[in-house]
Amino acid sequence: MRGNDVVRVLEGLRGVDAALRDGLYGRGTGRAVRRLRALLGAEVVVLTDLDGPVASAGPVGEGVREVLALAYEQGGPVQRGPWAAVPLLVAGELCGALVMRGGAEEALVPVGALVARSLDHAALGRARGRIAQADLRTLRAQISPHFLHNALAVIGARIRTEPERARELLHDFADYLRYSFASRGDYATVADELQAVQTYLELQRARFDDRMELMVRMAPDILAVAIPFLVIQPLVENAVRHGLEPKTGKGGISVSGFGEGPLCVIEVEDDGVGMDPEFAQGVLAGTGPPTRSVGLANVDRRLRAVYGAEYGLVIETAPGRGTKVVIRVPRFRRGVVAG
Repeated sequence: MRGNDVVRVLEGLRGVDAALRDGLYGRGTGRAVRRLRALLGAEVVVLTDLDGPVASAGPVGEGVREVLALAYEQGGPVQRGPWAAVPLLVAGELCGALVMRGGAEEALVPVGALVARSLDHAALGRARGRIAQADLRTLRAQISPHFLHNALAVIGARIRTEPERARELLHDFADYLRYSFASRGDYATVADELQAVQTYLELQRARFDDRMELMVRMAPDILAVAIPFLVIQPLVENAVRHGLEPKTGKGGISVSGFGEGPLCVIEVEDDGVGMDPEFAQGVLAGTGPPTRSVGLANVDRRLRAVYGAEYGLVIETAPGRGTKVVIRVPRFRRGVVAG
């Protein structure tokens, strides 16, 4: 095969993969079969599910259902008259077939394997999306009653003595709830998340009566980066509840963010009581005490589902030495767009 032919084939395969990004029933299926017809040099190409044709390039005509039945029965590539077909397996299960009339028969099996791989990736992406959405619903349902009770108590205690301050805190509380339970997409900008965190910290500072020092630093170049919705606040809440609350005297929390090459890095650090590193790993794995595991394990799982296993949380801690929780995610990732 000449160099130009290799380039054409590779470009064609990349185009098919991109067209099948949303799966067999996505908007790109029609574009995929047109690319497949050109790639295979076929008169007609058909993508099918178990019930029959889903999309075709060229007239389907007679004989497609017969060759499909034969392919499903034999579980491998078959030919019947002018038609050839190869079954498509996704996650080990039969989901349909690639059928063609005319064209390069020797290429049908390897091209069919690549189509199946693209559909498999699409199915995996949808599964990850469902996991992330379910985890987000869980996190919203478990927003700390401890915090809600304390915030309302702080506001109530100031109504008589500091009515203006109570009014400001009540607005902050309303903004916090509005953001946390907003009907929005799965992603938000770092700037949106930061605003919600600052509101949360303002409520906590009022509760601690100036015993809590805060520092928030975000590099301007990452403010527009899209990240999964509601991932920073649970880390901050963990720092307050399990880092500073058990500590006597003053304590501090810093929330910082910066770019690191192609990555967006966000760090939440406290100078509280800290914890044993092995215990911290158990918290991330969801095997620690329920009150410690919900937020951190949930965020870790959602990050891994969206970006891949290498992008989970990193915890740096030791007893009496405070805790730092680090998020490192790509600044840009296909499909991760703030709503």
